[in-house]
Amino acid sequence: MAARSSYVFQGREITLPCIVRDAASASATYLVDAAAARRLLPGPELDVVELLPGRALFSLACIDYRDNDLGDYNEISLAFFVRERSAPKGIPVLGAVLDFLRGRLPTYIHRLPVNQSFTCEAGRGIWGFPKVVNDITITCGERAECTWDVDGQRVFRFSTPRGGKSRMPEQDLATFTYIDGALHRTRFVSGAEGVGFRLGGAELELGTHPIAQELRSLGLPKRALASVWMEQMHGRFEAPEKL
Repeated sequence: MAARSSYVFQGREITLPCIVRDAASASATYLVDAAAARRLLPGPELDVVELLPGRALFSLACIDYRDNDLGDYNEISLAFFVRERSAPKGIPVLGAVLDFLRGRLPTYIHRLPVNQSFTCEAGRGIWGFPKVVNDITITCGERAECTWDVDGQRVFRFSTPRGGKSRMPEQDLATFTYIDGALHRTRFVSGAEGVGFRLGGAELELGTHPIAQELRSLGLPKRALASVWMEQMHGRFEAPEKL
C-alpha cells in the first residue's frame, strides 16, 4: 500500500514531503545510562546505541521553527540514537563512533513537546510523533536559551552558545516512531548555515516536574559531549514507512 501524501488537520491540508524553510536550533549530545535509556524504549524492535559500554547516546534539541509547512512554533526533542535489533551490529564501539560522526545513526524521539496545537495534531497524525502542547520559550542573545514548563512546573532550562560560520551540508537522516503499535521509519533531510560546533558548551538545569526526574534517571545534568547551534536550518520530512 502506497504511503499517504495528503492530510487535513483543523481544516488545513498538508502534503508530503513537509518542508522546513527556516528554523534555528540549539542542541547537545550526552552520554547517558544505557540501562535507564532502554527502559524508556516502547518496543522490542529497537535498542540504544552504546558509544561506550553502558553509555548510550542521547540528544536534547530546542528548535524555533520560523517558516515550516506546519506553522511557526517552538519545539523540544528528547531523542535516543538507536539501531534496529535485527540490523548488523558492526564493529563494537568503533562502528558506533564512526556512524555517529558520519550522521548515519537513526533516532527514536522519546518526547517532542511543542507550543502550538496544529503542529501537535499534524505531527501525531502523520508520523506518530509524541507531540504534546506545553509552555516552551526560546530566546536568543549571546546564548540561546530554552525553558520548558508543564502545568506550571519547570522541566528544564537549557542554553548553548550562539553563533557560528560553518555550513552543514544536507544529510539524509531517519527517525523511528510507532503508529498503531507498528514500527515506522521516517526519512528526512536536514542542512544548515551559520553553524557553531563546540565541545561541551551546553548548560542544563533540571526542575521539579516528573519529566525532570526521568532525565535525572539517565544521569543528567552532566557535561555534554558537544553542543551545536544552527542559525538557519532547513529540511524536509517524508511520509512514514511501515517496517
